[in-house]
Amino acid sequence: MNFARVFGAQPSLPAAHLVSVEADIGRGLHAFNVVGLPDKAVEEARDRVASAIKNSGLTSPKSTNKKIVISLAPAELKKEGAAFDLPVALSYLLAAEEFKFDPAGKLFAGELALDGTLRPIRGTLSIALLAREKQLTQLFIPAENADEAALVSGISVFPVRTLSDILAHLDEKVEYAIPSHTAPVYEASEHEDPVSLSDIRGQESAKRGLEIAAAGRHNIALYGPPGTGKTMLARAARALLPDLSENEMIEVTAIHSLAGIAEGAVRRPPFRSPHHTSSYASLIGGGTIPRPGEVTLAHRGVLFLDEFPEFHRDVVNALREPLEDSQVSVARARGSATFPANFMLVAALNPCPCGKYGTRDCRCMPNAIDRYRRKISGPVADRIDMWVQVGDMPPETLAIKLKGEDGQTQKARDRIRTARERQEARFTTSKHMSTNADMGPKEIESLSKLSAEAERTLVSAAKQMKLSARGYHRTIKLARTIADLGGSDSIEPAHMLEALQYRQREL
Repeated sequence: MNFARVFGAQPSLPAAHLVSVEADIGRGLHAFNVVGLPDKAVEEARDRVASAIKNSGLTSPKSTNKKIVISLAPAELKKEGAAFDLPVALSYLLAAEEFKFDPAGKLFAGELALDGTLRPIRGTLSIALLAREKQLTQLFIPAENADEAALVSGISVFPVRTLSDILAHLDEKVEYAIPSHTAPVYEASEHEDPVSLSDIRGQESAKRGLEIAAAGRHNIALYGPPGTGKTMLARAARALLPDLSENEMIEVTAIHSLAGIAEGAVRRPPFRSPHHTSSYASLIGGGTIPRPGEVTLAHRGVLFLDEFPEFHRDVVNALREPLEDSQVSVARARGSATFPANFMLVAALNPCPCGKYGTRDCRCMPNAIDRYRRKISGPVADRIDMWVQVGDMPPETLAIKLKGEDGQTQKARDRIRTARERQEARFTTSKHMSTNADMGPKEIESLSKLSAEAERTLVSAAKQMKLSARGYHRTIKLARTIADLGGSDSIEPAHMLEALQYRQREL
């Protein structure tokens, strides 16, 4: 047998790609070539595979007078990373008749060390999801990635430590079997977040706004003088959010695994806080071959942009698409991709460059203030549901000593959990909506019941405030969340008035 085929995978977003790893051994001058648009890491697999096979007690490909060709199909798909080492080694050994096994129903992924041990790889969860989709019921991956892969039900995950182990497992003549791995049992999160509402003195109106934003996953901007607690409030937002659901956990873990920042299952909503000097590509995504940015890493969690106007204007304007569509499309000459980006934006900003606007201490020129505020364009500001002012705190408020935990965060979290449960019950027929912020115009009309008085209040305020169609709909979604927090089935005038209060932007 001079030809063999096994299956590997190229981790990617939003889904991994199945790759057929084919080996052909023929007569001719010695050569060991890898074809199929490989990057440098895949090309270097030749040396890693040759040494791993030799150090596992088998004949190295480099010691044979044969022409060896490894093809990674489909050829037009760019192959990246070291996950192809294991399938390349197995396809060669199968073609060289070093051992025999049936590759049907099996998927292989892993990086080989020179001594034949397997090293962990990125994107394991997306590979496991692909295996289930393609009905490849046996997945062989490095032992360090087994916990992550086992989160996907419907497939058998085999943790592999060395090349010799997997050869013994696949060889029917050898009485050795790698036990399949089961997912570890994760207990409920203890919410060990660094900042909670109880750490913030005063600012009750800002805390109320933050609670509403967390309940419906609405975008919120906190503005006020420096040193008033805007950053602490933003960091407390993560503590208010409930744990991710099972589907959300798999979705977020797959993204973080591909980025190489996941340490097991991601059970808590992610919190990303890029610096204001971050580039367009790092925030939105990009590169020669499109890669996800911070907006995707914050998927199902919080994207905190401190000193919001200090971000480059192009970066701020690029937030329009993810804030509206909950996804971002990146197109480059080498390819294009659409990444998920359903996050809750928390922006913090000062009223002027020095932050002391409206006081005697402000020395900012009018044109400098105007230029500072124009960095946040109208379309971006219109996509922010809530504008919450964070004012100065009197010293006597800061001097109050707390007598331990007052339970403020836990009470707010319980109210948010109850409101989220009401929203989940409302969206049982929709797979793409989980919070009020996800609603479109059709869902707003059918699922957000307004009382007659609340509707009159909104129409009157929309004329006075000159709300856009987007602002009109976002106000209804915000009022729906306020009603959920209050346990009301319909939106009443009080809910609408509070929602309209947050639409007023004084900047």
